[in-house]
Amino acid sequence: MRKHKFNQAAILLVFAFFFFHSSKAQSVRYSKTDSTLNTRAQNVYIELGGPGLLFSANYDTRFSQRRDGLGGRIGLGFIASGGASVVTVPFQLNYLLGKKDKYFEIGLGATYASFNSGSNFLSFDTTPVTSNTVLGTMTFGYRYQPVDGGFNFRASFNPIFDSSNFVPYFGLSFGYTF
Repeated sequence: MRKHKFNQAAILLVFAFFFFHSSKAQSVRYSKTDSTLNTRAQNVYIELGGPGLLFSANYDTRFSQRRDGLGGRIGLGFIASGGASVVTVPFQLNYLLGKKDKYFEIGLGATYASFNSGSNFLSFDTTPVTSNTVLGTMTFGYRYQPVDGGFNFRASFNPIFDSSNFVPYFGLSFGYTF
C-alpha cells in the first residue's frame, strides 16, 4: 500500500511539473541581440550532500539554447574510510524557473549507490562485501548561475527515497558556469 502511494505521488509530481511548464501565463523572452541570455547554460560543480549523498562532482546543462528551462545533471561521487567505500552516480532531470542569474530549481531523478565494506575481518574472509542500490531523488532549491559565466552556487532540499523509506536531505554546491 505504501509503495502504491509513493508511485502515485511521483507520477503526480511529474505531471504537475509539465503542466506548470505549459500553463505559464507569461513567458520571459530575451532579446535576440543579447547573446549571453540565448546560450545554453552549462555548469560543473562540487556538491556536499544532495543527490550524490555525501560528496560528488557534477555536470549540469540545459537542453535548449536558454539559461532556464528543462535540463539534466549527472555526477560521480566517491568516499572511502577504513577499508570501506561508497561510489554514487546521481542522475536527474531538472527545471529552472527564474531569469538572468537567480533560479528556483526543481528536479527528479535517481542515484546509483555501491557500498563496498572491504574485508570481513571477523570471519577472516578477505572477500569484500558489496551492496548496490538505486535511490529516488528530488531537488527543490535556489541556484545562482551567472549570465556571463563564473562562480555558481546552489542550496537545495533533496528528499531521498526508496520503496520503504523517505529521508529529508540537503545539498550545497559550488562551481563554475560556462
